[in-house]
Amino acid sequence: MKDCFALNIICREHKEQTKNMKFKYSEAELSEIVQMALSDHISFGDINTQYGLGEKEVVKLMRLNLKKGSYRAWRKRVNTFGSRREFYK
Repeated sequence: MKDCFALNIICREHKEQTKNMKFKYSEAELSEIVQMALSDHISFGDINTQYGLGEKEVVKLMRLNLKKGSYRAWRKRVNTFGSRREFYK
């Protein structure tokens, strides 16, 4: 049922959550954004520079595109490393 692409891969039930977001990306770009966010070596600043997405928008995109457990593990990793290193994510 994934037939429309905007800030995230939008299923019909997610349209309401994302209709206020003005950015549109192809499936390949969305995949790259997710991969960048999952990487420990790429900061939110780098994602912002390349795609114009702020940290909150990336977090929202990740929440809608990852499984619940994967999202929680990613957020935990980002929060844990972020408190250890000054310039992490």
